[in-house]
Amino acid sequence: MMETRPDHFLWVEKYRPQSIDDCILPPRLKAVFKEQLNAEVFQNMLLQAPPGTGKTTVAKALCKQLGLDLLVINSSEDRNIDTLRTTIRSFASTISMTGGFKVVLLDEFDYSNAQSTQPALRNFMEEFSKNCRFIMTANQGNRILPALKSRCVTIDFSMTKAEKRDIIMSIDKRVKEILAAENVTYSAAALQALVMKFFPDFRKIIQELQRMSLSGNLTESAVASMTEDSVSVLFTYLKDKDFSKMRKWVVDNLDSDFTVVQRALYDRMLKHVAPESIPPLCLILAEYDYKNSFVADKEINLVAMLTQVMIDAEFL
Repeated sequence: MMETRPDHFLWVEKYRPQSIDDCILPPRLKAVFKEQLNAEVFQNMLLQAPPGTGKTTVAKALCKQLGLDLLVINSSEDRNIDTLRTTIRSFASTISMTGGFKVVLLDEFDYSNAQSTQPALRNFMEEFSKNCRFIMTANQGNRILPALKSRCVTIDFSMTKAEKRDIIMSIDKRVKEILAAENVTYSAAALQALVMKFFPDFRKIIQELQRMSLSGNLTESAVASMTEDSVSVLFTYLKDKDFSKMRKWVVDNLDSDFTVVQRALYDRMLKHVAPESIPPLCLILAEYDYKNSFVADKEINLVAMLTQVMIDAEFL
């Protein structure tokens, strides 16, 4: 069992990996970060991948193993350019007590303003290059300015099908260790359903695992009701033509793979959609399934698909 943090109540923090070895990554990616542990020069980095795949955890583990001073800024929550300037300047302008570089971790930096915040960071990189390094994480790397990317080593967490199978097995092993440590009983089918629903978002898997294990038992019915309730809510928003709530649902469920959402709509449309709307709805799902293989922004593609369903379908 990996090192834990027993002082934390939340499982995502209690069981957050503290070293690169403990991080769940494909071997080739783990090798890249192990090279950084022995590199002569610590470089600015851009870590890009879908939510919950380990970008922030890897960055924190890397800095901890190197003994570097770390400042973490969540760019999706703190977007005020003046606050960022003050916070970063105050941290980066002083010398590290450990003698190494200081590191600013800008989490979810793709949510930052491309007209103000991102150009400001480019200037910070140059101004504090002797003392400080920057690590950005992004769910969608195409939202980061090329001028910033050119100053970073970009590491993409995308996985091949074979790597995904191996990672699923590693996640399954890790969550079983967590459940055993927390004295939670479970059915293998329930655990498998939970992992597959939220894969590759390991953070979401752990969050839901803790929430659904409060009784000390993880059951298939609990996992099934969670899925059904979420999709039923989405169909309600579509029926009411409530774009704002539909878009918020998409944002809240970005950790789910596009095909998972699409399959959930397909499996439940007979319950929520008028019979005459079933054929055109199938065509909509097929069209956007094709588009999803090459679009740059998955969120926009999913919102566009649901908007078309909202407009074209008749609901029960």
